[in-house]
Amino acid sequence: MTQADQLENAILARAERLAKEYRERAQRSRDTILREAAERLRLREQREEAIAKTLGDRAYRQQVQAEELKLQSHLDLVRWNLVRDVEARLADQMHLYIKDSAAYIKTLTSLIGAALAEVEREEVEVRANSADLKLLKTHWSEITGSLPAGTQAKLGDEPIETLGGVMVESSDGRIRVDNTFEGRLARLRTRLQQVILERLVPSGFETGSIFGG
Repeated sequence: MTQADQLENAILARAERLAKEYRERAQRSRDTILREAAERLRLREQREEAIAKTLGDRAYRQQVQAEELKLQSHLDLVRWNLVRDVEARLADQMHLYIKDSAAYIKTLTSLIGAALAEVEREEVEVRANSADLKLLKTHWSEITGSLPAGTQAKLGDEPIETLGGVMVESSDGRIRVDNTFEGRLARLRTRLQQVILERLVPSGFETGSIFGG
């Protein structure tokens, strides 16, 4: 398993741990929202019972459905905010990982190697943020020595905006592999959000039991 694969697995593992921490909060939010919604619905049913009898079952069900849709929208927003909160915590975890320069330089080296396999060019430019450029320059001879024979890799002069990782481009600029933290997170986002939601709401936010069959 490459360092790039290990980084992906580490990101997913951290997401699972963070999601577990937020599961209890999600459950409390769910219970509170559903309890308040049930109480509002009960009071409305009392006030409008006479009107509902006049309007008939169809009109009444329309009101109930509207309340259900409104509540589901609120629950979806709560769920999405929790997902975004966990993703933000992943960035914090990445900051901590970067501080371990010995492990991090190995990861950067692996990311460069993985990008070269996709670029399939001998001449490439490696770009990174300002802090990582300094780290890469310090270890550049070791990094280039670990690359496939014949590879001519150079560091870009201008830093890029990224939390960490590297961007690798062919010398002609026609091929680019985004192995930055943001790039890899974007590629993992669908799978990552699925993992988070499975941990946060394994049974889903269901409201049907509150509003009847």
